[in-house]
Amino acid sequence: MKYLIVGLGNIGDEYVGTRHNIGFEVVESLGKKLGGEWQSVKHGSLCEVSHKGRKMLLLKPNTYMNLSGKAVSYWMQVEKIKLENVVIITDDLALPLAKLRLKSKGSDGGHNGLKSIQASLNTTNYARLRFGIGNEFSQGKQVDFVLGRFATEEREAIDDAIARAVEGTLQYCTLGAGFAMNYTNT
Repeated sequence: MKYLIVGLGNIGDEYVGTRHNIGFEVVESLGKKLGGEWQSVKHGSLCEVSHKGRKMLLLKPNTYMNLSGKAVSYWMQVEKIKLENVVIITDDLALPLAKLRLKSKGSDGGHNGLKSIQASLNTTNYARLRFGIGNEFSQGKQVDFVLGRFATEEREAIDDAIARAVEGTLQYCTLGAGFAMNYTNT
């Protein structure tokens, strides 16, 4: 079985460690845990790993958030990965800091990366792991907040949630959506 695990984010040093790039952090942590190495490929960086007989292609699109669907669609076609074997990991302003929500389908929730994926795949029936980044910003400051970095005092909770997101993703690939949702969403 082959899975495509996509962490959403933006490329460039100015985005490293920002709230919007938490998807990148999760797939990087997953790749590190399983001993994978990243390589530059068309539309992003790819890390191929295996776990309990499952092959996982970890992808960090280089298309920027708003065109994430281009990379997802391309790698699904090239690797012949079925829709039910795709997991998108993304930040979510609507969830409290470090809260995780795994669903097997759903709306884009106003997230531009998910909108792009929905448009490219012509469906919302793909798994997404939403990672809560909080919403502690004043009116008109959403972009600054999302593109800002986590405060030092938030980092422990974020690192714990990244570890849970990694484990939840592994469970999705090995035990199925139900087990993974029970683990991740509690």
